[in-house]
Amino acid sequence: MAGTNRPAAADLGAGPIVILVRPQLGENIGMSARAMLNCGLTELRLVAPRDGWPNPTAVSAASGADVVLERAALYPTAAAAVADLQRVYATTARHREQVKPVVTARRAAAEARDHLARGERVGILFGPERTGLENDEVALADTLLQVPLNPAYSSLNLAQAVLLAGYEWYQAGQEGPERRLQTNASPPAERARLLGFLERLEATLDRMGFFHPPEKKAGMARNLRAIFLRNELTDQEVRTLQGVLSALLGAKLGRGPAGSQPPLSAADLERLAAGHAEAEEGVDGEGADHDRAADQRLD
Repeated sequence: MAGTNRPAAADLGAGPIVILVRPQLGENIGMSARAMLNCGLTELRLVAPRDGWPNPTAVSAASGADVVLERAALYPTAAAAVADLQRVYATTARHREQVKPVVTARRAAAEARDHLARGERVGILFGPERTGLENDEVALADTLLQVPLNPAYSSLNLAQAVLLAGYEWYQAGQEGPERRLQTNASPPAERARLLGFLERLEATLDRMGFFHPPEKKAGMARNLRAIFLRNELTDQEVRTLQGVLSALLGAKLGRGPAGSQPPLSAADLERLAAGHAEAEEGVDGEGADHDRAADQRLD
């Protein structure tokens, strides 16, 4: 997915510090920086990167997340990188035989927000791409952070691990709705306009004999309305549906393109209705009253 709102790319406040321990490739540092900035994290610490620092390949892989790389701090050891922190999480997919609490990235994000709200500094340790953190480095942490994945294959690259932790951090601070309708320039339809269309549609279908048998009309009409009411139609969409219905009824005389078919006459509509009824009876002419075709009925 692509899309950057640069005017909105402001500092989103304090967040967990991402600490990459002995990262092997500059590309992975850059992609981790990109993942961080996507999630509003800007403080990166590097512990003894294999290929040195700064690394030009990290810049190209960061895809514009330069602010993270420019602020990156270099440390000789993991112990030095966490020395000024009050809370430290260590990412690992393996059982380390150390007595420590184990949390998911989601729980870690919620805890980290509580720690930061109390003025504490929080860091997350990520190990080298090939081996992960050493036991002595894991021992520096208060808590182990693990991501529940396929137990038969839970291998993540460095940037993926950073993105998962960062995503949960960012989502933990979001208060907006999880679902919204993008309507562009057209607002959602007012209920009166939508009901007006439905009443007109039902009246038209009633005249054409759609509601059969008559005793099922109320239930069929409710099911018909449910199709439209659950789809959050915009004002323009309801206007379009009204236009479609008008065209089918032959109300837009002379508005079709050159060479188009003329509107259906009343006789045409009657013939269509008759053909609809014949199709429901089946090839042998039986069963019309017993079992109406499922794709023609709403009950």
